[in-house]
Amino acid sequence: LNHIAITVSIIFFFSGRCNGGHSVTQTKGQVTLSEGASLTVNCSYETTGYPTLFWDVQYPGEGPQLLLKAATANEKGSGKGFEATYQKQPNTFHLEKASAHQSDSAMYYSALG
Repeated sequence: LNHIAITVSIIFFFSGRCNGGHSVTQTKGQVTLSEGASLTVNCSYETTGYPTLFWDVQYPGEGPQLLLKAATANEKGSGKGFEATYQKQPNTFHLEKASAHQSDSAMYYSALG
């Protein structure tokens, strides 16, 4: 099987719409998978209220672009074969794809706003 490297950024963006103490823990570094393997990028957050949660993707040689978002608890965001469910208990927004491919090799950023 071919192995592909999916790079996961440790950067987390906070928009100006957020107030107060927010913190996020995201998978760090590079993830190497076999072609067709499932991919999960963990994202846990601590915040008050119900901010909109985002996943952005940056492909090599391109600028960041929105991958998916969710604005309410239990909402499932999806895009380009990825999905993430907005969980409040526990506070998570894990990015998942059932079958990763070479074309998915990129930087992935979680954000809230």
